[in-house]
Amino acid sequence: MDLFAFRLQELRKEKKVPQKELADCLGISVRAYHYYEEGKRYPDFQGLLALADFYGVSLDYLVGRTDRR
Repeated sequence: MDLFAFRLQELRKEKKVPQKELADCLGISVRAYHYYEEGKRYPDFQGLLALADFYGVSLDYLVGRTDRR
């Protein structure tokens, strides 16, 4: 599992948010979101921004470029 997938899963579990809620927020299927957490697919730029905003973290943290949220 890559760092992006790990962090995405970790953040979701910290907030206790179901995958369906995140998928709905991004306008994608639950399966597509699940692939993000497995490291099999990646969101587009708008999806990355939406995830960073949702979790209140920087893009750099989300994609593993820094450990500072």
